[in-house]
Amino acid sequence: MRNCKKNVETSLKEVYSLKKEWYLEYEIQKNRPGLLGDISSLLGMLSINIVTINGVDEGRRGLLILAKDDDQIKRLESILHTMDTIKLIKLREPKLRDRLAVRHGRYIQRDADDKKTFRFVRDELGLLVDFMAELFKQEGHKLIGIRGMPRVGKTESLVAASVCANKRWLFVSSTLLKQTIRNQLIEDEYNENNLFILDGIVSTRRANERHWQLVREIMRLPSVKVIEHPDIFIQNSEYTLEDFDYIIELRNDAEEEITYEVVDHNNMFSGSDFGDFDF
Repeated sequence: MRNCKKNVETSLKEVYSLKKEWYLEYEIQKNRPGLLGDISSLLGMLSINIVTINGVDEGRRGLLILAKDDDQIKRLESILHTMDTIKLIKLREPKLRDRLAVRHGRYIQRDADDKKTFRFVRDELGLLVDFMAELFKQEGHKLIGIRGMPRVGKTESLVAASVCANKRWLFVSSTLLKQTIRNQLIEDEYNENNLFILDGIVSTRRANERHWQLVREIMRLPSVKVIEHPDIFIQNSEYTLEDFDYIIELRNDAEEEITYEVVDHNNMFSGSDFGDFDF
């Protein structure tokens, strides 16, 4: 009996591996009982499998589906355009934002002018952690900046996302517990699978040239680097915002302004206020 069950599971995996994943999103024009059943039946008749379904916005549903070939998707698209109860919004290979929208029931907010900037509020920490974890899982060099006011949850979210992505995180500069400024790494820390976290304010206001030599070494590693306060970081370094692959903004609420006036006016990084960890 167990062998039979294993054979069935193996066969299903083989079938699914032969199919391609797509993202389908539609807006409900005429909401009526049985509408979702009609969509599901249509997909079934076209031999298209539903992987996940969820509401992704007011009056919109998103589905991750599996199809054996592109002709199935073309036929589906043609039929959906004839339906007056729904309006087809998206039918494409799924992007990261699509997968997270289906998973969490909402879309990540993206800056209208700068497509690499993504915005979150504190109530969306679960979505933020999931988003960053997916970025951290990707291989190769990736430079991510995260903006936000003090105590909004930036560092804690980075650590949580690192755990989700099964990455070892290393603080190169930080104020999470005490002020940390590292000038060197030990041999096994030069690992492309590690996640390197820097605080842009600490690095620019308190660090010496040895620290910056270490930062340059880390930047050359084919690994993920996250810079808190990237705007301060670029002011006193050779790096620019163009070097960043993603910019994440985290606010307590949608109307909060991210400002660095508190850094300029308060001596918040003096040695008398914070203990120093200098490696």
